[in-house]
Amino acid sequence: MAKRIQFARTGGSEVLEPVDVTPAEPGPGEVRVANRAVGLNFIDIYFRTGLYPAPSLPSGLGTEAAGVVDAVGDGVTHLQVGDRVAYAQGPLGAYAELHTLPADKVVLLPDGIDFETAAASMLKGLTVQYLMRQTHRVEAGETILWHAAAGGVGSIACQWARALGVRLIGTVSSPEKAALAEKNGAWATIDYTKEDVVERVRELTDGAMCDVVYDSVGKDTWETSLDCLKPRSLMVSFGNASGAVEGVNLGILNQKGSLYTTRPSLNGYADTRERLEAMAAELFEMLESGKVKVDISNRYPLAEAGKAQDALQGRQTTGSTILLP
Repeated sequence: MAKRIQFARTGGSEVLEPVDVTPAEPGPGEVRVANRAVGLNFIDIYFRTGLYPAPSLPSGLGTEAAGVVDAVGDGVTHLQVGDRVAYAQGPLGAYAELHTLPADKVVLLPDGIDFETAAASMLKGLTVQYLMRQTHRVEAGETILWHAAAGGVGSIACQWARALGVRLIGTVSSPEKAALAEKNGAWATIDYTKEDVVERVRELTDGAMCDVVYDSVGKDTWETSLDCLKPRSLMVSFGNASGAVEGVNLGILNQKGSLYTTRPSLNGYADTRERLEAMAAELFEMLESGKVKVDISNRYPLAEAGKAQDALQGRQTTGSTILLP
């Protein structure tokens, strides 16, 4: 038997419950991983609340963790029992001591990266990789706006942007979060609780505005984000922390300067093992070189997953949070 966190109905964190389960044996093309550390992400809350529907109920939760291969199914040749690995995709169920998933979603973990760092950075780091290196390949000298710059994804983005010579303007909700974002490499910060984001961006850029806006907040910041862009530039909406963006009239993109917009996802970019491994290799290089360091500010026992989610949803956290089986 193994412990896992599951939910039988959608709702608040109270629907999460620890249960004992018989871990699934890996089928053809699958591996089972003994998790040593599990990542906590906003998408987990989306599934718990029903914003994103789980395939069936009761359901496990979470897609990101790092650990050791415990068993290997038929046909798997790139992994073997005992390998140190990490993953950020696959079926829900990473909030567990043991998790079975497709081997093509699992990558070997370099010896220089520990399990906690991997669990705290795989989903967030791969997200930054595809956003900044593929959705729009940012270049030195460009100016970008990044919402929630002190969060787990934002903290990595600030460092990656600094390494690339990109001017990242980060939105934050407190002086403490502003200091953290600036320490991580943000070129400037805006406290959206006290400042007008659009006007402050205009001041910081001498009216030029931004080449790209990266927005994980969603509904509450949609129009603000559009107003921070240069004509013919790109709005990247990649999250729904305040709720999904709905009822968009595409004509607004015309009105605000012939803008482009996209709603990407990690699964849309890491859709083959070859692409996933290439993306992970770039992330691991950034981690091993020290250009990106992961701030694990919060650690919770696996059984306290609900408490950890409440802290994340209530914007009480900075950096990354992990669960320890």
